[in-house]
This record gives sequence, C-alpha cells and structure tokens, in this order.
Amino acid sequence: MAFTNEQLERYSRHIILKEIGVKGQKKLMAGKVLIIGAGGLGAPAAMYLAAAGVGTIGIADADEVDLSNLQRQIIHATADVGKAKVKSAKETMEALNPDVTVNTYRTFVDSSNILDLIKDYDFIIDGTDNFPAKFLINDACVMAGKPFSHAGIIRFKGQLMTYVPRQGPCYRCVFKEPPPKDAVPTCKQAGVVGAMGGVIGSLQAMEAVKYLTGAGELLTGHLLTFDALKMEWHKIKLPANTHGCAVCGDHPTITSLIDYEQTECDGAL
Repeated sequence: MAFTNEQLERYSRHIILKEIGVKGQKKLMAGKVLIIGAGGLGAPAAMYLAAAGVGTIGIADADEVDLSNLQRQIIHATADVGKAKVKSAKETMEALNPDVTVNTYRTFVDSSNILDLIKDYDFIIDGTDNFPAKFLINDACVMAGKPFSHAGIIRFKGQLMTYVPRQGPCYRCVFKEPPPKDAVPTCKQAGVVGAMGGVIGSLQAMEAVKYLTGAGELLTGHLLTFDALKMEWHKIKLPANTHGCAVCGDHPTITSLIDYEQTECDGAL
C-alpha cells in the first residue's frame, strides 16, 4: 500500500516518529477499532482515532444527541441535537478524515448482539457509562479473545485499564461484579466535568494506537487513575494471578453473557 501525497502530509507527524513510522501508519490504516458508546469517552476517542487514520472505526450507540451531552461529548454540535449519536459522530469523523471508513450501529448493545458486533474488530473501546455494560463488554471480549480499553469518569475523577488476552487481568478480575443498584451515584446525580472525557477518552485512543502499531507499553496489568482537582495520577499494579477469575480464569464459572439490570449513567468510580 503506497501513500498518496496527501496522506504523506496528513500523517507526517506520525511517520517521523521512530516508534510508528511508515510501517506503523500502514498498520493504523489497516486497523479496525470498535467504540461502544458515542458519549463523553467515545467522542474524543473516535475523533483522535479518525485523525490518526485508523482505517475502520465502528461506533455503537442507541441514543440521540441531547443538549446536556454537549458539555463533554465534543463530537456533536448544537445543530445535532435530536440526531442519532452514531450519525452525528460519523459525519464529524468523515469531515475530519475522509480516509476513514465509519461503521455505525444504532442499537443497544446486549448479550444478543455484542459478540457479532466485536467479531470483526482488532480492538474495542468501552465508552459506556454504566456498570452492566462494562461487565458485558469485558466478558464478551474475554470470551472472544479481543483486547479492549476500559475507562470511566465521574465528577473530577477518571480511570482506565487495558485488557489483552492472556497478558493480564480483566475488568472482572479487579471488580468482580456490578455494585448493587443505587449504591453508586449516577453522573446525572453527581456530575462530571466535561474535560474529564477528553483526558480519559484520549488515553483510550492512545491505547488503541499503541496496540495497533506495537509502540510502547500498554496498561495491561495496571489501573491508571486521575484526580483532576489534585492533578494526581496513580498507576496501580493489579494482581497478576488471574487463575480464579470467574470469566478469564482456569475454570470459569461465567460461560455465557449476562444482561445485568441497567441504570442510567452509573459512572465507573
């Protein structure tokens, strides 16, 4: 695959990086990333992956753009209010980079469709805002052998981790099961500062770029947390022993996908 003159100029800042170069940019252009959730996390992740030239990007979200989304979901504009989020996201991404193929899935992701959604993608980004979806994405990716980036934001705090099959613990290794309903305030109740989506969602895009190109070290085996009020980052080493995990362990007890009861915008902290 030869670059056009326009592509050489567009991706020049990648190409001069020894960690990416021509070879890495070609890997990005051949790569396929699925983003589940076109909200506060998925919006910046989608824009940076489109800008990077990731060849195929899938966006799955059932919702329409609401005025309250615009404080953090920067892929949407005021004129998009009432429009399907996946349609708005696709239009923005294609306007940013016509090289990119954007596949849209206007659907609620659940146990009946997630395995079919993720099967053709190299890397999955969890941009959802509730615990049931996060556990579903984790379990599906483990069962399908797909790497993914988990993240969550609430108030002024955020966290993320990356799962790569057989290279470290999964989300369920760390958090076991969803908290009881109403045990954690939703971000609708607790609030979230808009820029947190940009900080953490951009890091998810970075993990996808690193996975596709092989550059650097991924957050496998670690949980990265950020407190914006204190401007403090913590990289927490996670337990290496995953043998007893209910889904990725030696003798899994969870062998089929579970649709936990959904609550709106649980956050992840």
